Parts: sequence; C-alpha cells; structure tokens
Amino acid sequence: MLELTPARIVAELDRYIVGQGAAKRAVAVALRSRWRWMQLPDDVRRDIMPRNILMVGPTGVGKTEITRRLADLIGAPFVKVEATKYTEVGYYGRDVETIIRDLVETALSIIRVRHRRTVEVEAQRRVEERLINLLRRAERSTFDESGTLDDRPLLDQLRAGELENRHVELEAGPRTAPVQVMSAIGSSSLDLELQRMLEQFNQPRSRSRRLTVAAARSVLLDEEIDALTDRESLQEEALRLAENSGVVFLDEIDKVCAPESGTHGPDVSRQGVQRDLLPIVEGTTVQTRYGSLKTDYILFIAAGAFHTSRPSDLMPELQGRFPIRVELSDLTRDDFMRILTEPRTSLVSQYQTLMRVEGIDLQFQSDSIEALADIAWQVNQSTQNIGARRLHTIMERLLEDISFEAPERSGETIMIDAAFVRSRLESIAGHEDLSRFIL
Repeated sequence: MLELTPARIVAELDRYIVGQGAAKRAVAVALRSRWRWMQLPDDVRRDIMPRNILMVGPTGVGKTEITRRLADLIGAPFVKVEATKYTEVGYYGRDVETIIRDLVETALSIIRVRHRRTVEVEAQRRVEERLINLLRRAERSTFDESGTLDDRPLLDQLRAGELENRHVELEAGPRTAPVQVMSAIGSSSLDLELQRMLEQFNQPRSRSRRLTVAAARSVLLDEEIDALTDRESLQEEALRLAENSGVVFLDEIDKVCAPESGTHGPDVSRQGVQRDLLPIVEGTTVQTRYGSLKTDYILFIAAGAFHTSRPSDLMPELQGRFPIRVELSDLTRDDFMRILTEPRTSLVSQYQTLMRVEGIDLQFQSDSIEALADIAWQVNQSTQNIGARRLHTIMERLLEDISFEAPERSGETIMIDAAFVRSRLESIAGHEDLSRFIL
C-alpha cells in the first residue's frame, strides 16, 4: 500500500475523517516520502531520515484518527502513547524505550497474521489428515478386521461437517502466554537471556484430552500453523517492519512543555521527559526481546492542543526533530453535520445499526441533523471545546429513552426530526451550565 499516491491517500482518509485537509496532505506526503526512501540504494538511504510531523490543534478534531487510519491504510505497526504517562512517577517516569518494544510487539502481530494466511491452506490439509487418523483410532473396532479402510467417505463426511460432534482423544497442551520478565525496568542482555530461559521452562506439558472434532480442529490448526512457522524468521521480519515502517503517535506532547520561566517542580519532570524522548526520536538502538532495533527510520507524529504553551516551548533539539508543522482547525457547524452523516461509519449509521439489532428502524430527517449540529456547536462554544466527541454525548442523551425502551418497541419505525431533537435537548442547550447535563 506504500505505492499509494498522496492524492489517493487523502481520498482514503476522507472516507473516515471530515475536514483537516492540511493535516491529511502532510501525512500523505510523509508517507509518499517514506516510499521514495525505500526505493533508494542502501548507501543513499542511510543518510536520509524521515520527516516527523507535529500536529497542533484542539482535542477531538481528528489528530489521532488521521494517524491511526494512515497506519491501517499501509498495514504499518502503530503505537499511540500519551507523553504525560512518563511524568506519573516524577522525573524518571516510565522507561520511554517501552514505546519501541510495544511497537515491535505490534509488528510481530501483523507478521503473524500475514504468515497465517500463507500457510493456512497447508495447515488445514494436515489437520484433516490428523482428524481422520484420530477418528479411525476412536472407532477402530467398527472397521474391517483386515485393517483396510476407505478414507474417502470419511473425508467427505468430515468436510461436510457431519462429524463435528464426534469425540476424539487428542494429545495437546494448554496454550499459555510467555512470562514477562522485568519489562518495566528495561531490557538488558541479561534480562533477555533470563526471559528466554524462563520461556523454555514454561513450555506446557502435553496431556490427553477428549474433545469434539470441532474443538480439536481449532487446536490442531494452531499446532500445524506453529509447525509451519519459523519463529526466528518472523521475529526478524517484525523487527524490520517496525524499523522501516513503524509509526509512533506521541499525544499530549504539549503537556510536557516547560516554559522558560519554569525551573523547578513539575517543569523539571517535563524537561526530563523531553530529554528521555529525544534519543528515541533522534535515532538510537533499543534492545527488545527479539533483538536490537534502530529508531532512525521510524515515523514519529506528535500532537498537542498547545492551549497554554507553544511548540517553541519544547527543547530546541526536540523541536528540530519535527520539521513538518500542521495546524488543525476547530470544527464548525457544517463539519458537525458532515461528521454525523458522511464518514463510512458515521455516527448516525452507528446508532441505526445498533437499534436495528432490537428491531427498531431509526429514521433521521435532514432537519434533525441540522439541529444536532447546531446544538453540538453551541455547547462546544459555551463550555469546554471537546470537538467531535461532543456529538457522542449529545446522541446518547437524545436517544436515551429509545435505548431504554427498545426491547419493548421492537418492530417500530421511529422518526427523528428537528422537533424531536429540540424537545429532548433544547432545554439543555439553553442552560448556562451545559456541562452539568451533557458531560
């Protein structure tokens, strides 16, 4: 998907996110630049670094969603972290290298899914053979004494699903997750060796279990996929994927800004977080459970509202690592109308789908959409501006009674018009302390 043109990337993002054209163009160009970089010879590529992005804008306008959809679009490993979590325990905070280790784990999950698709057909064939052998063993006494057996009818029955409730004896061990060792304090070479040793000791012993064919098929499929998997190769591939295509979203970066006047207290912690983040963004080598990873070519996208600070309050060295700056604008009344109806999974369609489960057909008239947008915009202007998230709280308030009564109203068609919206929300919208009712 890296071959997508910037225009195509923006068009794909438009399917899910309303407005913010400048931010979409910036990430589309950054993604295309990543594709150009991958076409270069190795000796040239090593000297060209990704152009990281700093998004500036209020909450709820699409910063996170743009980045998340971008990563989904290209199948890249994606990690979102809040910069503030690294100040929770003071100056030292959490180990910022856990960001990269989490990215590698995400990359490994992607690689495993891809690998599963490539070997699943062969694994299914092996599972059928094993199930036939298990069924023959379970019913040996019913077969011809000569030991010969026509497998074809049995295979046909198996594929037709006629044997799903038959029982077989299966030698299998419980699937258990590996034990994490000292993950919160780093990952030195000694820690990694100890991790590997404990994983070997933690291998479950096989035992005999009596399962239905349906349950056995799932267990056997996992076993056969594991047998067709070279774990070391997958881990190496995951490291390469995270290293060359990883996307890290650093949210609330403005919360770790330390104004020039701040020389003690919380500002010391904030400066410490910036100093810890700098090597990761600048380019360093991080030790993970699966090997070392260079962060030089990971795409970092930072975001913040910057209500009480400015990007210039960041450390100069950190500022320089985010050369692309884009500003996201506040949502307008028209934006709210579009958010309610245009995206592929618009808010209106979500509620209609949920109510359809109860047998209720919700019909939103065009004037109801206008009324909802008016109230959402008015509430955001009168109280704290939380962007598109305001629509969720308003919709919940609007449909509270319908949701409560839904089981008893199955089969009804309910029309939502402007009068209905105002009857439920106008008294709230007119109250001077709207947050008491909406949030």
